[in-house]
Parts: sequence; structure tokens; C-alpha cells
Amino acid sequence: MKVFKHINKKWERIAMLLLAPLFLTPMLSACDDDDEIQKESIIVADKDVSDTPFDKWLNTYVVEPYNLKIDWRWTYNDIRLGYYTVPASYESAVILAHVLKHCCLEAYDEAAGISFTRHNFPKQIVFVGTWEYNNNGTKVLGTAEGGKKIWLAGVNHIKENINLGAGQLNSQYLKTMHHEFTHILNQNSPYQVAFKELTKTTYVADSWSKDPYNVDYRKRGYITSYAQHSPGEDFAELYSVYVTSSAETWQSYMDEAVVTTVDENGIKTTDYTYQNILQKKIDMVRAYMEKSWGIDMDVMREVLARRLNDVVNGNVDLTDLTIVKD
Repeated sequence: MKVFKHINKKWERIAMLLLAPLFLTPMLSACDDDDEIQKESIIVADKDVSDTPFDKWLNTYVVEPYNLKIDWRWTYNDIRLGYYTVPASYESAVILAHVLKHCCLEAYDEAAGISFTRHNFPKQIVFVGTWEYNNNGTKVLGTAEGGKKIWLAGVNHIKENINLGAGQLNSQYLKTMHHEFTHILNQNSPYQVAFKELTKTTYVADSWSKDPYNVDYRKRGYITSYAQHSPGEDFAELYSVYVTSSAETWQSYMDEAVVTTVDENGIKTTDYTYQNILQKKIDMVRAYMEKSWGIDMDVMREVLARRLNDVVNGNVDLTDLTIVKD
């Protein structure tokens, strides 16, 4: 290895000597003594980058009523390091902002009151153009920080996911928002300690996506594979999955928690242990949301389903930036 490095440095010096004239020639020819250097830069930057029709729309319908800032531009200080990401496009940011307004902000206004939304919804949402991929093959859809900020990834894929229907839009964006919002609510008002005791010995941290934890998780008392990460993720997954699933879909998940075995004599045994644990968990989540925040999860589910259908059925203009003056 040392020899290799030495040889590289030697040839690097030779290459630089050979290429130097190539670099110097255009530099010298571009600076003729007779040329007059322009006093003004030929690069003209936007004097006001916050004056697009989208920015004005955001200010009117998001910033002013909710004290919420959507950072859709690429801002280095707001981007999470350690991932290869790209900025959100203007068109995609406009569409996703409309989706969030209709299916999150106004949904909570309807189900819990605008005062709840204004006081508790995060104050900053950062848009990231692509997904954040991990080395274990998973991808980050969103992240909450400090009870005030949410990163939302995959913004540039919003149109294709809307076209794929309500389930896809839920799984890639809306469930993520409700999950991360749950973390923020939990930071402001902790959930019951008893919740952590129900499956306290079977959380697996970052191994949740690996075999054998990525299958049959409902038969171990978890609504999703990711719920096995920790009690906090378990709690947030339960709420976000419940309010973004139909009653029939939720019941099918509960049915999967039933463990059925057949012995060598053909005798069938049915074990409802983990279905009962899942039921206890969702009952605790429901009680927390009602007592701490005044949210009826069944009302929230109905509101979200209706508003989601509005979006996928084209009943909401996701590109309209018209500002209606009172």
C-alpha cells in the first residue's frame, strides 16, 4: 500500500507538469491587456427569492393561519447530512403543499379544532426531493426533531404516488406525517408508562427490517415491522396506521395477530394472546389521544379518508395558487 501511494504521487507530479501549459494557455488568452474588465458581474441573482406565486400562497394559507413554515427550497443547514438527496422541484413542492394543507392541517382543524392545529402542529416542514436511503435497504420517509420540525422526503415523487391511489399516497406521505406528528405530541405530553410494559422484552431496535423480524410481526403484538424498533415508534405506528386505514383493513391486521397451530393429530389450537396485546395497545393510544388532545381517532379516520379521496379523485386543484381576498 505504501508503494502504491508513492507511485501515485510520482506520476501525479509528472502529470501536473505536462498538463500545466494546457491550463495556462486559455487563462492567458482570456486576459489580453487590451481587454477592458467589466465592473459589474454578469451573474445576476434574484433580489427576492421569496416572491414567487407559491411563496405568496404559502404565506397566505399556511404561514399566517398556522404559524408554519414550509421550506421547499434547498437550504444546506436544514438538510440532514449522511444521505444523498436532491432539492424539491417547484412543481412537486406546490402539489405536496396542497396535499398537506387538505389532508393534514385542515383535517386536524375539522377533527380537533383549528386551535389544536395552530398550537400543536410543527412550526417547520422541510421538503427533500428524493428519499433518504439507508445502508440496510430501507428508506427514510420522514423525521421529526425537537417537537418543532419535520423532514419530509420523496417530494419529487408526489405525482406518481397520487396516480397510484389512496393507499400509496397514505403509505409514502400522509401516514408519515401523522406518525411524526405523534412524536411531537408525545414530546409535549408523554404517553402512559404502562404502554411500554406490554411488549417490553421484544423490541429489537434497528434489527426491525431484518429476518426474522420483518415477517409475522403482528403475531408478536406489533402493527408494523418498524413498530418493533422501540416503544415510541410502536406508539406512533399504531396511531398513524389506525387513522389512515379503513375499519376493514384495520380488522384484517388484527386478525393476522391470531396464532393458529395444528398438532400432529390434526387438532387445531387458536391463540389470541397477541391480538389481545394489540388491542390493549390501540386502546391506550386511543385513550391518550382523547384525554391529552381531545382527538377521537374514529372521527379522525373518517375525516382523513374523505379528504384523501378528494385528492386522488381530482376534487382538489393541487396547482391552484390563487389567493382569494376577503
